[in-house]
Amino acid sequence: MKVWLLDNGSIVIEHTQLMWNVPGEQVRIPVYSVLVEHDEGLFLFDTGFDLDHMNRVLPFELPERTEEQTIPAQLESCGFGLGDVTAVVNSHLHIDHVGGNQLFKGTDVRHLIHELELAQACNHEPFEFFGYSDKSWDYEGANIETFSGDEFELAPGIRILHTPGHTVGHCSVLLEGEQPMLFAMDVAYTATAMERGIQPGFHHTPVDGVRSIARVKQVAEETGARIFYSHDMDEWRGYRRAPEHYEV
Repeated sequence: MKVWLLDNGSIVIEHTQLMWNVPGEQVRIPVYSVLVEHDEGLFLFDTGFDLDHMNRVLPFELPERTEEQTIPAQLESCGFGLGDVTAVVNSHLHIDHVGGNQLFKGTDVRHLIHELELAQACNHEPFEFFGYSDKSWDYEGANIETFSGDEFELAPGIRILHTPGHTVGHCSVLLEGEQPMLFAMDVAYTATAMERGIQPGFHHTPVDGVRSIARVKQVAEETGARIFYSHDMDEWRGYRRAPEHYEV
C-alpha cells in the first residue's frame, strides 16, 4: 500500500480544546486527509474543512487554506483526480473532517460512515452544534453506506476501529503491513495528549474517550504500528506530506 497525507490547511483552537482542562495559549493545528492506494481501490480518509463554511460559522478559528491545499489539488499532486477515488471514509462527521465530501458530487463515490456517527450527526446534542454544523456531506445524490460494530475490514490490511468518546461513532484507522500505521484521528489530538491519556476538550462521552485512548495504545503495541495524530503541529512538521508518500 502507498499512503499519502494530504495537507488541508489549519485552524486555531483553545488549548483546553487541544487537551481537556489543560490551560495554555491558543494553538494553530493542522488538518489533513489520508489517501491509501490499495489493490482493491483508492481510499480517502476524511476531507478537511470547507473554507467558506468555517469563515461563516467559526471565523474565530482563523482558518487558513490555500488553493494548493484543497482536496482536488492535493489529489492531483499524487497523480489522481476526484473520479479515481473508490471510497471516502469519514472518521467522524465534524466540520474539519467532512468539508470536502461535497466535492465528490456526481462521481457516485461510496461514502462510508459508522452507523452510530450518522445517526448522531442527524440528531446531535445542542452542545455539538458547531462540530456538526457543516451538513454538506449529505449532498444530493450522496452514495452513503454505513458500517457497524467494533471493527470493520475495509479491505485486506485496512481495519477501521470504532473508538468512541470524541463522538459517538468516531473511528480510527489501522493500516497493516511491514511498517503499520495507526491513524488515531481525534482520539487524542497530540502525541503528548496520547501519552498522558488526555482526550480533546470537545467530546461526547469522556469515559469512552479514556477507553479509546487505551485501545489505541494497545493496538499500537500489539501491531508495532506508528501512531499518527490528526492535530499535532509538531508531529505534522515531521510527517511526509503529499506528493511524498509512505509504503506500508
